Amino acid sequence: MVDIEPGSGNSATSGGSEKNGVRGRTTIADGVVATIAAIAIRETDGVHSVGKGASKALGAVTGRASGASSSKQTVKVEAGEKETAIDVDVEVEYGVPIHELADRIRTHVIDAVETMTGLQVVEININVFDVHIPDDGDDEDGSDGSGSRGGGSRVR
Repeated sequence: MVDIEPGSGNSATSGGSEKNGVRGRTTIADGVVATIAAIAIRETDGVHSVGKGASKALGAVTGRASGASSSKQTVKVEAGEKETAIDVDVEVEYGVPIHELADRIRTHVIDAVETMTGLQVVEININVFDVHIPDDGDDEDGSDGSGSRGGGSRVR
């Protein structure tokens, strides 16, 4: 958890609290940061899924706006008083330049986390663990996927 004290220099406490005196403190749980990051990652074009194994399946079932419980499993967050670091495992779509996708993920996560929490994102480690390759059922090439050519010839 992150405790944000008024007047600490953290942008999350802006809004005139120094002028009006201390009126309390704000605590942001690591799971909140993880949820914000997970949503930003899932909304990035080229990301097929976030997380591995059971957490990946749970994320697929719960959808894009998943709660903190599944986000904690798919996105790991270490938050301090003013800064946070994020680790994530992603599966990417085939054909997407991975280095460009990683840059887009970092941009989306930094924008979302810093805007919503006031914490500075100092590090985002992205582990690309798989590439999603569309199969016949995905109907990417417009074929009917029936396999009627008997043996899957590569040429016509």
